[in-house]
Amino acid sequence: MRAVLQRVAGARVEVDGEVTGSIEGEGILALVGATHDDGAEQVATLARKICELRILEGERSVLDADAQVLVVSQFTLYGDARKGRRPSWSKAAPGDVAEPLIEALVDAIRERGVTVGTGRFGAHMQVSSTNDGPFTILLEA
Repeated sequence: MRAVLQRVAGARVEVDGEVTGSIEGEGILALVGATHDDGAEQVATLARKICELRILEGERSVLDADAQVLVVSQFTLYGDARKGRRPSWSKAAPGDVAEPLIEALVDAIRERGVTVGTGRFGAHMQVSSTNDGPFTILLEA
């Protein structure tokens, strides 16, 4: 699994004009993609990193700050644009593999007591955020 984490001062995701998830105040926007051979081990690693990395203001973690997380599935994180002008998506897991992994990640973060908002898997989403810092990290699990 791959995730881009952004420290935010607020974020939200909309589908067809409806807000499906949001963060009010300090938190982490996690754009998450899955590849074909990801499983429970990658979910657990990513959930732990999202909750415990000390990347919020004052070197605090999401758990330290009682902050929220907004998880948005993004298969394009596995796009390969090394050749030609059209990216290849062959490394991105298909929906029937990726969706349960994203759901398991959200559940694993919630099990740690964190409030988690989400987008809608497979939907065309509008994501808005106020990047705080700016501070952005790429994670591989």
